[in-house]
Amino acid sequence: MIRGDKIKAILASAEPRSGVVCCGWARSIRESKQVAFLVLNDGSCFDNLQVIVDPTLANYTEVMAAGTGASYRVTGDLQPSPAAGQKYELKASAVEVLGTSEPSFPLQKKRHSFEYLRTMAHLRVRSNTFGAVFRVRNAAAFAVHRFFQERGFIWVHTPIITGSDCEGAGEMFRVTTFKLDEVPRTSDGKIDFSKDFFSKEAGLTVSGQLEGETFALAFSEIYTFGPTFRAENSNTPRHASEFWMIEPEMAFYDIQDNILLARDFMRYVTRFVLESCASDIAFLDERVEPGLARRLEQVVNAEFKVMTYTEAVDQLARSGEQFEYPVHWGMDLQTEHERFLAEKLVNGPLFVINYPKESKAFYMLVNDDDRTVAGMDLLVPRVGEIIGGSQREHRLEVLKAKLKAFNLREEDYWWYLDLRRFGSVPHSGFGLGFERAVMYLTGMSNIRDVIPFPRTPGNAEF
Repeated sequence: MIRGDKIKAILASAEPRSGVVCCGWARSIRESKQVAFLVLNDGSCFDNLQVIVDPTLANYTEVMAAGTGASYRVTGDLQPSPAAGQKYELKASAVEVLGTSEPSFPLQKKRHSFEYLRTMAHLRVRSNTFGAVFRVRNAAAFAVHRFFQERGFIWVHTPIITGSDCEGAGEMFRVTTFKLDEVPRTSDGKIDFSKDFFSKEAGLTVSGQLEGETFALAFSEIYTFGPTFRAENSNTPRHASEFWMIEPEMAFYDIQDNILLARDFMRYVTRFVLESCASDIAFLDERVEPGLARRLEQVVNAEFKVMTYTEAVDQLARSGEQFEYPVHWGMDLQTEHERFLAEKLVNGPLFVINYPKESKAFYMLVNDDDRTVAGMDLLVPRVGEIIGGSQREHRLEVLKAKLKAFNLREEDYWWYLDLRRFGSVPHSGFGLGFERAVMYLTGMSNIRDVIPFPRTPGNAEF
Protein backbone atom coordinates (compact mmCIF):
# COMPACT_ATOMS: atom_id res chain seq x y z
CA MET A 1 0.00 0.00 0.00
CA ILE A 2 1.40 3.38 -1.00
CA ARG A 3 -0.87 6.01 0.46
CA GLY A 4 -0.53 7.31 3.98
CA ASP A 5 -2.29 9.96 6.03
CA LYS A 6 -3.41 13.24 4.54
CA ILE A 7 -1.20 16.17 5.50
CA LYS A 8 -4.30 17.96 6.76
CA ALA A 9 -4.91 15.13 9.23
CA ILE A 10 -1.25 14.94 10.22
CA LEU A 11 -1.08 18.66 11.03
CA ALA A 12 -4.28 18.36 13.05
CA SER A 13 -2.80 15.60 15.25
CA ALA A 14 -3.46 16.07 18.96
CA GLU A 15 0.08 15.03 19.89
CA PRO A 16 3.38 13.86 18.38
CA ARG A 17 3.46 10.27 17.16
CA SER A 18 5.73 7.80 15.42
CA GLY A 19 5.30 5.73 12.29
CA VAL A 20 3.60 8.48 10.30
CA VAL A 21 3.36 7.91 6.54
CA CYS A 22 2.48 10.64 4.04
CA CYS A 23 2.78 11.32 0.33
CA GLY A 24 3.06 14.63 -1.46
CA TRP A 25 4.86 16.91 -3.88
CA ALA A 26 7.90 18.98 -3.00
CA ARG A 27 7.18 22.69 -2.85
CA SER A 28 10.81 23.29 -2.01
CA ILE A 29 14.02 21.37 -1.26
CA ARG A 30 16.91 22.90 0.66
CA GLU A 31 20.10 21.58 2.17
CA SER A 32 22.37 22.74 4.94
CA LYS A 33 25.58 21.19 6.22
CA GLN A 34 23.90 19.06 8.86
CA VAL A 35 20.34 18.52 7.66
CA ALA A 36 18.01 18.92 4.67
CA PHE A 37 14.39 20.03 4.42
CA LEU A 38 11.61 18.83 2.15
CA VAL A 39 8.46 20.97 2.14
CA LEU A 40 5.58 18.73 1.04
CA ASN A 41 2.00 19.46 0.07
CA ASP A 42 -0.64 16.93 -0.96
CA GLY A 43 -3.47 19.35 -1.76
CA SER A 44 -5.56 18.37 1.27
CA CYS A 45 -5.01 21.77 2.90
CA PHE A 46 -3.23 25.05 2.36
CA ASP A 47 -0.44 24.32 4.86
CA ASN A 48 2.68 22.36 4.00
CA LEU A 49 4.45 19.69 6.04
CA GLN A 50 8.14 20.19 6.61
CA VAL A 51 10.16 16.97 6.46
CA ILE A 52 13.58 16.74 8.11
CA VAL A 53 15.96 14.54 6.12
CA ASP A 54 19.24 13.41 7.67
CA PRO A 55 22.24 13.14 5.28
CA THR A 56 22.89 9.66 6.67
CA LEU A 57 19.73 8.40 4.90
CA ALA A 58 20.73 5.58 2.53
CA ASN A 59 19.22 7.22 -0.58
CA TYR A 60 19.87 10.82 0.52
CA THR A 61 21.51 11.83 -2.79
CA GLU A 62 18.55 10.49 -4.78
CA VAL A 63 16.09 12.30 -2.52
CA MET A 64 17.86 15.65 -2.88
CA ALA A 65 18.32 15.27 -6.64
CA ALA A 66 14.64 14.54 -7.38
CA GLY A 67 13.88 18.24 -7.87
CA THR A 68 11.20 20.74 -6.92
CA GLY A 69 7.83 19.29 -7.91
CA ALA A 70 8.95 15.71 -7.37
CA SER A 71 6.68 13.30 -5.51
CA TYR A 72 7.67 11.47 -2.35
CA ARG A 73 6.44 8.90 0.16
CA VAL A 74 7.82 9.65 3.59
CA THR A 75 7.82 7.58 6.79
CA GLY A 76 8.89 9.14 10.05
CA ASP A 77 8.14 10.58 13.47
CA LEU A 78 5.90 13.60 13.95
CA GLN A 79 7.55 15.98 16.38
CA PRO A 80 7.06 19.57 17.60
CA SER A 81 8.70 22.09 15.31
CA PRO A 82 11.02 24.77 16.70
CA ALA A 83 10.34 26.94 13.64
CA ALA A 84 7.78 29.75 13.82
CA GLY A 85 4.46 29.28 12.04
CA GLN A 86 4.31 25.49 12.15
CA LYS A 87 3.24 23.20 14.98
CA TYR A 88 4.83 19.99 13.71
CA GLU A 89 7.55 18.68 11.44
CA LEU A 90 8.22 15.12 10.30
CA LYS A 91 11.61 13.56 11.09
CA ALA A 92 12.07 11.12 8.22
CA SER A 93 13.24 7.57 8.77
CA ALA A 94 12.62 6.58 5.15
CA VAL A 95 11.97 8.60 1.99
CA GLU A 96 10.90 7.04 -1.30
CA VAL A 97 11.07 9.07 -4.50
CA LEU A 98 7.89 8.24 -6.41
CA GLY A 99 8.48 10.54 -9.35
CA THR A 100 11.36 12.88 -10.17
CA SER A 101 10.86 16.38 -11.55
CA GLU A 102 12.97 17.88 -14.31
CA PRO A 103 14.86 21.15 -13.69
CA SER A 104 12.48 22.88 -16.11
CA PHE A 105 9.56 22.50 -13.65
CA PRO A 106 7.86 25.90 -14.14
CA LEU A 107 6.51 26.47 -10.61
CA GLN A 108 9.63 27.59 -8.82
CA LYS A 109 9.48 29.35 -5.47
CA LYS A 110 8.57 32.82 -6.74
CA ARG A 111 5.47 34.72 -7.77
CA HIS A 112 4.05 34.05 -11.22
CA SER A 113 1.42 36.12 -13.00
CA PHE A 114 -2.04 34.62 -13.44
CA GLU A 115 -1.68 35.12 -17.19
CA TYR A 116 1.47 32.98 -17.18
CA LEU A 117 -0.13 30.31 -15.02
CA ARG A 118 -3.11 30.04 -17.40
CA THR A 119 -0.72 28.65 -20.00
CA MET A 120 -0.13 25.67 -17.72
CA ALA A 121 -3.56 24.89 -16.29
CA HIS A 122 -2.40 21.30 -15.79
CA LEU A 123 0.26 22.44 -13.29
CA ARG A 124 -1.04 25.72 -11.82
CA VAL A 125 -3.20 23.85 -9.31
CA ARG A 126 0.00 22.99 -7.42
CA SER A 127 0.57 26.67 -6.62
CA ASN A 128 -0.59 28.27 -3.39
CA THR A 129 -3.14 30.57 -5.01
CA PHE A 130 -4.82 27.98 -7.19
CA GLY A 131 -4.71 25.37 -4.48
CA ALA A 132 -6.67 27.81 -2.31
CA VAL A 133 -9.08 28.76 -5.12
CA PHE A 134 -10.02 25.19 -5.97
CA ARG A 135 -10.42 24.09 -2.38
CA VAL A 136 -12.85 27.00 -1.98
CA ARG A 137 -14.60 25.94 -5.17
CA ASN A 138 -14.95 22.40 -3.82
CA ALA A 139 -16.32 23.64 -0.49
CA ALA A 140 -18.79 25.96 -2.22
CA ALA A 141 -20.05 23.13 -4.46
CA PHE A 142 -20.59 20.90 -1.43
CA ALA A 143 -22.40 23.74 0.36
CA VAL A 144 -24.73 24.20 -2.63
CA HIS A 145 -25.87 20.60 -2.45
CA ARG A 146 -26.09 20.62 1.34
CA PHE A 147 -28.20 23.80 1.38
CA PHE A 148 -30.82 22.41 -0.99
CA GLN A 149 -30.77 18.85 0.31
CA GLU A 150 -31.33 20.03 3.88
CA ARG A 151 -34.44 21.84 2.62
CA GLY A 152 -35.87 18.83 0.81
CA PHE A 153 -35.10 19.97 -2.74
CA ILE A 154 -34.68 17.33 -5.48
CA TRP A 155 -31.50 17.50 -7.60
CA VAL A 156 -32.45 17.21 -11.28
CA HIS A 157 -29.98 16.39 -14.06
CA THR A 158 -31.26 18.45 -16.97
CA PRO A 159 -30.09 17.72 -20.53
CA ILE A 160 -26.80 19.03 -21.89
CA ILE A 161 -28.04 18.57 -25.48
CA THR A 162 -31.25 20.49 -26.12
CA GLY A 163 -33.50 21.64 -28.92
CA SER A 164 -34.58 24.86 -27.21
CA ASP A 165 -32.76 28.10 -26.52
CA CYS A 166 -33.94 29.09 -23.04
CA GLU A 167 -33.01 32.75 -23.39
CA GLY A 168 -33.94 33.10 -27.04
CA ALA A 169 -30.54 34.69 -27.68
CA GLY A 170 -29.32 32.23 -30.31
CA GLU A 171 -25.81 31.99 -28.81
CA MET A 172 -25.65 28.20 -28.72
CA PHE A 173 -22.99 25.73 -29.75
CA ARG A 174 -24.51 23.48 -32.39
CA VAL A 175 -24.55 19.71 -32.04
CA THR A 176 -24.46 17.80 -35.30
CA THR A 177 -23.11 14.66 -36.93
CA PHE A 178 -23.09 16.24 -40.39
CA LYS A 179 -19.82 16.12 -42.28
CA LEU A 180 -19.21 19.82 -42.71
CA ASP A 181 -18.24 19.48 -46.35
CA GLU A 182 -21.35 17.41 -47.10
CA VAL A 183 -24.21 19.21 -45.35
CA PRO A 184 -27.60 18.20 -46.83
CA ARG A 185 -29.87 21.00 -47.94
CA THR A 186 -33.56 21.45 -48.65
CA SER A 187 -34.91 22.55 -52.03
CA ASP A 188 -34.68 26.19 -50.97
CA GLY A 189 -31.01 25.84 -49.97
CA LYS A 190 -31.43 25.71 -46.19
CA ILE A 191 -29.73 23.09 -44.01
CA ASP A 192 -31.92 19.99 -43.80
CA PHE A 193 -31.79 19.19 -40.09
CA SER A 194 -34.34 16.40 -40.55
CA LYS A 195 -31.40 14.30 -41.78
CA ASP A 196 -29.26 15.10 -38.72
CA PHE A 197 -28.80 12.77 -35.74
CA PHE A 198 -31.70 14.21 -33.72
CA SER A 199 -33.83 14.97 -36.81
CA LYS A 200 -33.88 18.62 -35.72
CA GLU A 201 -31.57 21.48 -34.90
CA ALA A 202 -29.84 20.85 -31.55
CA GLY A 203 -27.28 22.59 -29.39
CA LEU A 204 -25.49 22.58 -26.05
CA THR A 205 -27.69 23.97 -23.30
CA VAL A 206 -27.46 27.56 -22.10
CA SER A 207 -29.70 26.78 -19.13
CA GLY A 208 -31.56 23.92 -17.48
CA GLN A 209 -34.34 26.22 -16.28
CA LEU A 210 -37.15 25.23 -18.64
CA GLU A 211 -36.63 21.53 -18.04
CA GLY A 212 -36.26 22.27 -14.34
CA GLU A 213 -39.71 23.85 -14.28
CA THR A 214 -41.24 20.56 -15.40
CA PHE A 215 -39.86 18.87 -12.28
CA ALA A 216 -40.81 21.76 -10.01
CA LEU A 217 -44.41 21.26 -11.11
CA ALA A 218 -44.22 17.69 -9.85
CA PHE A 219 -41.81 17.80 -6.88
CA SER A 220 -42.49 21.41 -5.79
CA GLU A 221 -38.84 22.30 -5.07
CA ILE A 222 -35.91 21.24 -7.24
CA TYR A 223 -32.48 22.47 -8.27
CA THR A 224 -30.06 21.86 -11.10
CA PHE A 225 -26.28 22.08 -10.88
CA GLY A 226 -24.47 21.32 -14.09
CA PRO A 227 -22.48 22.61 -17.07
CA THR A 228 -23.90 25.16 -19.49
CA PHE A 229 -22.49 26.70 -22.65
CA ARG A 230 -22.65 29.99 -24.56
CA ALA A 231 -21.14 30.58 -27.98
CA GLU A 232 -20.69 34.25 -27.21
CA ASN A 233 -17.55 35.81 -28.68
CA SER A 234 -16.67 37.68 -25.51
CA ASN A 235 -13.22 38.01 -23.98
CA THR A 236 -14.15 39.86 -20.80
CA PRO A 237 -12.90 38.66 -17.39
CA ARG A 238 -16.53 37.71 -16.52
CA HIS A 239 -17.40 35.48 -19.48
CA ALA A 240 -16.53 31.89 -20.36
CA SER A 241 -17.90 29.62 -23.07
CA GLU A 242 -18.33 26.71 -20.66
CA PHE A 243 -19.44 27.27 -17.08
CA TRP A 244 -21.57 25.75 -14.34
CA MET A 245 -25.01 26.94 -13.31
CA ILE A 246 -27.11 26.42 -10.18
CA GLU A 247 -30.81 26.84 -10.95
CA PRO A 248 -33.46 26.17 -8.31
CA GLU A 249 -37.12 26.14 -9.38
CA MET A 250 -39.93 26.26 -6.83
CA ALA A 251 -43.68 25.78 -7.20
CA PHE A 252 -45.95 27.97 -5.03
CA TYR A 253 -43.23 30.65 -4.66
CA ASP A 254 -43.82 34.28 -5.59
CA ILE A 255 -41.06 36.86 -6.16
CA GLN A 256 -40.75 37.59 -2.43
CA ASP A 257 -40.32 33.89 -1.60
CA ASN A 258 -37.69 33.75 -4.33
CA ILE A 259 -35.78 36.68 -2.83
CA LEU A 260 -35.74 35.12 0.64
CA LEU A 261 -34.44 31.79 -0.70
CA ALA A 262 -31.67 33.50 -2.70
CA ARG A 263 -30.68 35.54 0.36
CA ASP A 264 -30.51 32.49 2.61
CA PHE A 265 -28.61 30.58 -0.07
CA MET A 266 -25.88 33.23 -0.40
CA ARG A 267 -25.51 33.51 3.36
CA TYR A 268 -25.28 29.74 3.77
CA VAL A 269 -22.65 29.11 1.09
CA THR A 270 -20.54 32.08 2.21
CA ARG A 271 -20.64 31.00 5.86
CA PHE A 272 -19.72 27.43 4.94
CA VAL A 273 -16.67 28.57 2.95
CA LEU A 274 -15.51 30.88 5.74
CA GLU A 275 -15.73 28.07 8.28
CA SER A 276 -14.27 25.22 6.20
CA CYS A 277 -11.57 27.09 4.24
CA ALA A 278 -10.22 29.47 6.86
CA SER A 279 -6.53 29.04 5.89
CA ASP A 280 -7.29 29.44 2.19
CA ILE A 281 -9.38 32.56 2.76
CA ALA A 282 -6.64 34.02 4.98
CA PHE A 283 -4.07 33.49 2.21
CA LEU A 284 -6.34 34.95 -0.48
CA ASP A 285 -7.06 37.89 1.84
CA GLU A 286 -3.33 38.54 2.09
CA ARG A 287 -2.28 37.90 -1.51
CA VAL A 288 -5.31 38.46 -3.77
CA GLU A 289 -7.89 40.79 -2.21
CA PRO A 290 -7.08 42.58 1.04
CA GLY A 291 -10.23 42.67 3.16
CA LEU A 292 -11.73 39.55 1.55
CA ALA A 293 -12.55 37.82 4.82
CA ARG A 294 -14.21 40.93 6.23
CA ARG A 295 -16.26 41.38 3.06
CA LEU A 296 -17.49 37.79 3.18
CA GLU A 297 -18.35 38.07 6.87
CA GLN A 298 -20.41 41.17 6.05
CA VAL A 299 -22.41 39.16 3.50
CA VAL A 300 -23.28 36.56 6.14
CA ASN A 301 -24.71 39.29 8.37
CA ALA A 302 -25.98 41.69 5.68
CA GLU A 303 -29.55 42.95 5.41
CA PHE A 304 -29.91 42.32 1.63
CA LYS A 305 -31.89 45.40 0.66
CA VAL A 306 -34.55 45.46 -2.08
CA MET A 307 -35.14 48.20 -4.65
CA THR A 308 -37.26 48.38 -7.79
CA TYR A 309 -35.61 48.90 -11.15
CA THR A 310 -37.39 52.25 -11.44
CA GLU A 311 -35.98 53.36 -8.08
CA ALA A 312 -32.51 52.15 -9.10
CA VAL A 313 -32.56 54.14 -12.35
CA ASP A 314 -33.72 57.22 -10.43
CA GLN A 315 -30.86 56.81 -7.94
CA LEU A 316 -28.33 56.39 -10.76
CA ALA A 317 -29.65 59.46 -12.59
CA ARG A 318 -29.41 61.60 -9.44
CA SER A 319 -26.01 60.26 -8.38
CA GLY A 320 -23.92 62.77 -10.31
CA GLU A 321 -21.68 59.92 -11.51
CA GLN A 322 -20.32 59.98 -15.05
CA PHE A 323 -21.22 56.54 -16.37
CA GLU A 324 -19.93 55.15 -19.65
CA TYR A 325 -23.44 53.93 -20.47
CA PRO A 326 -26.13 56.66 -20.24
CA VAL A 327 -28.85 56.18 -17.64
CA HIS A 328 -32.48 56.07 -18.75
CA TRP A 329 -35.56 53.99 -17.96
CA GLY A 330 -35.64 50.88 -20.15
CA MET A 331 -31.87 50.42 -20.37
CA ASP A 332 -30.09 47.23 -19.31
CA LEU A 333 -28.16 47.83 -16.11
CA GLN A 334 -24.46 47.50 -16.90
CA THR A 335 -21.77 46.30 -14.50
CA GLU A 336 -20.78 49.89 -13.71
CA HIS A 337 -24.37 50.66 -12.69
CA GLU A 338 -24.72 47.47 -10.67
CA ARG A 339 -21.48 48.05 -8.80
CA PHE A 340 -22.38 51.65 -8.01
CA LEU A 341 -25.69 50.54 -6.53
CA ALA A 342 -24.14 47.75 -4.45
CA GLU A 343 -20.87 49.40 -3.46
CA LYS A 344 -21.64 53.09 -3.10
CA LEU A 345 -25.38 53.39 -2.63
CA VAL A 346 -26.17 50.54 -0.20
CA ASN A 347 -22.66 49.19 0.56
CA GLY A 348 -23.85 45.61 0.54
CA PRO A 349 -26.02 43.07 -1.28
CA LEU A 350 -29.02 44.52 -3.13
CA PHE A 351 -31.96 42.91 -4.92
CA VAL A 352 -33.25 44.93 -7.87
CA ILE A 353 -36.75 43.85 -8.95
CA ASN A 354 -39.47 44.62 -11.51
CA TYR A 355 -37.57 45.23 -14.73
CA PRO A 356 -39.00 46.55 -18.03
CA LYS A 357 -40.68 43.61 -19.72
CA GLU A 358 -38.96 44.23 -23.07
CA SER A 359 -35.51 43.84 -21.48
CA LYS A 360 -36.06 40.47 -19.84
CA ALA A 361 -36.68 36.90 -20.99
CA PHE A 362 -40.06 35.72 -22.29
CA TYR A 363 -40.79 33.43 -19.33
CA MET A 364 -40.91 36.18 -16.67
CA LEU A 365 -44.27 37.04 -15.07
CA VAL A 366 -45.84 40.23 -16.42
CA ASN A 367 -46.76 42.54 -13.54
CA ASP A 368 -50.15 44.21 -13.23
CA ASP A 369 -48.77 47.45 -14.69
CA ASP A 370 -48.17 45.57 -18.01
CA ARG A 371 -44.92 47.51 -18.17
CA THR A 372 -42.62 45.47 -15.98
CA VAL A 373 -41.95 41.84 -15.13
CA ALA A 374 -41.34 40.20 -11.75
CA GLY A 375 -37.64 39.75 -12.38
CA MET A 376 -34.96 40.02 -9.74
CA ASP A 377 -31.20 40.41 -9.79
CA LEU A 378 -28.94 40.15 -6.76
CA LEU A 379 -26.13 42.71 -6.96
CA VAL A 380 -23.08 42.44 -4.73
CA PRO A 381 -20.06 44.73 -4.23
CA ARG A 382 -17.08 44.14 -6.47
CA VAL A 383 -18.91 41.82 -8.90
CA GLY A 384 -22.29 43.35 -9.73
CA GLU A 385 -24.97 40.83 -10.69
CA ILE A 386 -24.39 37.42 -9.16
CA ILE A 387 -27.92 35.96 -9.20
CA GLY A 388 -30.69 36.48 -11.74
CA GLY A 389 -34.20 35.15 -11.37
CA SER A 390 -37.91 35.82 -11.56
CA GLN A 391 -41.39 34.67 -10.86
CA ARG A 392 -42.29 32.65 -13.95
CA GLU A 393 -45.26 33.44 -16.17
CA HIS A 394 -47.81 30.75 -15.28
CA ARG A 395 -50.76 32.06 -17.37
CA LEU A 396 -51.11 30.22 -20.67
CA GLU A 397 -52.48 33.01 -22.82
CA VAL A 398 -50.06 35.59 -21.48
CA LEU A 399 -47.13 33.21 -22.10
CA LYS A 400 -48.30 32.54 -25.66
CA ALA A 401 -48.44 36.29 -26.28
CA LYS A 402 -44.91 36.64 -24.88
CA LEU A 403 -43.58 33.96 -27.23
CA LYS A 404 -45.08 35.82 -30.16
CA ALA A 405 -43.61 39.12 -28.99
CA PHE A 406 -40.17 37.52 -28.77
CA ASN A 407 -40.52 35.92 -32.24
CA LEU A 408 -40.40 32.43 -30.74
CA ARG A 409 -42.47 29.60 -32.24
CA GLU A 410 -45.12 27.93 -30.08
CA GLU A 411 -44.36 24.55 -31.64
CA ASP A 412 -40.80 24.73 -30.22
CA TYR A 413 -42.20 25.22 -26.70
CA TRP A 414 -45.26 22.97 -26.86
CA TRP A 415 -44.22 21.00 -23.79
CA TYR A 416 -43.46 24.19 -21.85
CA LEU A 417 -46.94 25.48 -22.68
CA ASP A 418 -48.39 22.15 -21.52
CA LEU A 419 -47.19 22.99 -18.02
CA ARG A 420 -49.62 25.91 -18.13
CA ARG A 421 -52.43 23.72 -19.46
CA PHE A 422 -52.27 21.00 -16.83
CA GLY A 423 -52.31 22.29 -13.26
CA SER A 424 -50.35 25.51 -13.63
CA VAL A 425 -49.32 27.27 -10.42
CA PRO A 426 -47.39 30.43 -9.54
CA HIS A 427 -43.73 29.46 -9.41
CA SER A 428 -40.32 31.08 -9.30
CA GLY A 429 -36.64 30.36 -9.68
CA PHE A 430 -33.21 31.87 -10.09
CA GLY A 431 -29.83 31.12 -11.60
CA LEU A 432 -26.37 31.52 -10.13
CA GLY A 433 -23.30 31.27 -12.32
CA PHE A 434 -21.08 29.12 -10.13
CA GLU A 435 -17.81 30.58 -11.41
CA ARG A 436 -18.97 34.12 -10.62
CA ALA A 437 -19.81 32.96 -7.12
CA VAL A 438 -16.33 31.45 -6.76
CA MET A 439 -14.82 34.73 -8.00
CA TYR A 440 -16.76 36.52 -5.29
CA LEU A 441 -15.70 34.03 -2.61
CA THR A 442 -12.00 34.08 -3.53
CA GLY A 443 -11.43 37.64 -4.67
CA MET A 444 -10.18 36.45 -8.05
CA SER A 445 -10.94 38.96 -10.79
CA ASN A 446 -10.93 36.71 -13.88
CA ILE A 447 -13.31 33.82 -14.50
CA ARG A 448 -10.48 31.93 -16.22
CA ASP A 449 -8.82 31.57 -12.83
CA VAL A 450 -11.70 29.89 -10.99
CA ILE A 451 -12.53 27.08 -13.42
CA PRO A 452 -10.08 24.18 -13.88
CA PHE A 453 -9.71 24.37 -17.66
CA PRO A 454 -11.24 27.58 -19.05
CA ARG A 455 -13.01 27.50 -22.42
CA THR A 456 -13.03 30.92 -24.04
CA PRO A 457 -13.00 32.17 -27.65
CA GLY A 458 -9.92 30.78 -29.35
CA ASN A 459 -8.99 28.63 -26.35
CA ALA A 460 -9.86 24.96 -25.83
CA GLU A 461 -6.45 23.83 -24.56
CA PHE A 462 -6.02 20.87 -22.20
